[in-house]
Amino acid sequence: MTAQEKLKNIREELKQMFLERGDLIDGALAALLSSHHLLIIGPPGTAKSMLADELCRRVDGANYFQWLLTRFTTPEEIFGAVSLKALEQDDYRRVTDHKLPDAHIAFLDEIFKANSSILNAILTLINERLFHNGKEVIRVPLLTLFGASNELPEEEELTALYDRFLLRFVVNYIAEDFRFLRMLESQAQPQRTLLSLAELKELQQAVRAVPLPSHVYRGIADIRRELNKKNIVASDRRYRQSLVLLQAHAFLEGATEVQEKNLFFLEHVLWRDPAEQEPVRSTIRELLLGYEEEITELLYESREIRESALQPGRASEERARSLIEFHTKLRNILTKVDQIVEKAKRLGRPLDRVNHVRNEIEQLQKEMLEQF
Repeated sequence: MTAQEKLKNIREELKQMFLERGDLIDGALAALLSSHHLLIIGPPGTAKSMLADELCRRVDGANYFQWLLTRFTTPEEIFGAVSLKALEQDDYRRVTDHKLPDAHIAFLDEIFKANSSILNAILTLINERLFHNGKEVIRVPLLTLFGASNELPEEEELTALYDRFLLRFVVNYIAEDFRFLRMLESQAQPQRTLLSLAELKELQQAVRAVPLPSHVYRGIADIRRELNKKNIVASDRRYRQSLVLLQAHAFLEGATEVQEKNLFFLEHVLWRDPAEQEPVRSTIRELLLGYEEEITELLYESREIRESALQPGRASEERARSLIEFHTKLRNILTKVDQIVEKAKRLGRPLDRVNHVRNEIEQLQKEMLEQF
């Protein structure tokens, strides 16, 4: 199998294991492919740590670090004990083997509960991939860090750390009974599809080569403008970083370039408070699908008018009036369609669906004119 085929298998295996977690799984894989970090907000027992563990198990040779943070957590637990040999040489250096600075994938539960000294070190590590160890500044191999919390941070000092998580998900317990039963009945998978670290690096390079068409950039600008109107403001850095995330999401779906539908994934990037999730989702949906929904309504209206005009049992004079009225209404509908086409062109939206509907309405008009 190629590395991309292995990635596809891993995606499907994880979705079989973690029910009602499709977007979260795509987010975890996209974070891994784009080297960004992911925050999961939800109660205990929603498989947060299990997902990070399963993902790491599928990267052959990757080191995994997991820890539950509390206000009593010490730096030694996260970064390693101080080296006694180094102390003899007046170097306050830690032994980082099997600790966070040594990890490729990490999961920190209750990440906002740790004290400020640990949080500041974590911030530098996840943001710059650097760890200050004694007299040296070492580059860490961290690919992605999963943070988890039961609640959002309230202290101002945690804002910077919170902002470093490009992807944010709110999870809950399984909602549907039939999926809950599937979870109870599920068995351990006999084998896992594995990616080597070298193959993962290869995939990361392929992700960054995925083209970003100009209409995708315009779509992001439109989303930003509409969200700003609703006082939902994300930083320029967050929008910039989201580009490689969109490339990763398109790559996951097997696309050859980023498509407009991939912009829906920004609903997991652009909110700051969970209360903003729905406005972000609806804003993106309205921008991307609004004109398509409008054009579909016009098509349904055209079909209803045709059925009404062709009702049997009418006198020839009444039928002629109905056909004239139908023709007039269709002409007005086509005018609205042309306005939508111009708007779609101006915004750089795909025109396939709009043109298909326009052609069908024109065909209806032609058929009716033949009735005269």
